[in-house]
Amino acid sequence: MKGLKAKDLRSKSVPELEELIKQERAGLFQARRDLVFRNTTDTAGLKTRRHNIARLLTLINEKKSGDQS
Repeated sequence: MKGLKAKDLRSKSVPELEELIKQERAGLFQARRDLVFRNTTDTAGLKTRRHNIARLLTLINEKKSGDQS
């Protein structure tokens, strides 16, 4: 799982970013479940997904606050 680049995400609209958040959260859930059931040992993937979600939420908040100004 590679990290998403903020530079690439800035060109996307808010609904597209929200869809990416849904996908990342589903992937995070799956990765946590696999870790609990010992199907994977990739703990770095959890951190990457959490950082991606935070990055997406930050961009959405920037776009929404920029619209109100």
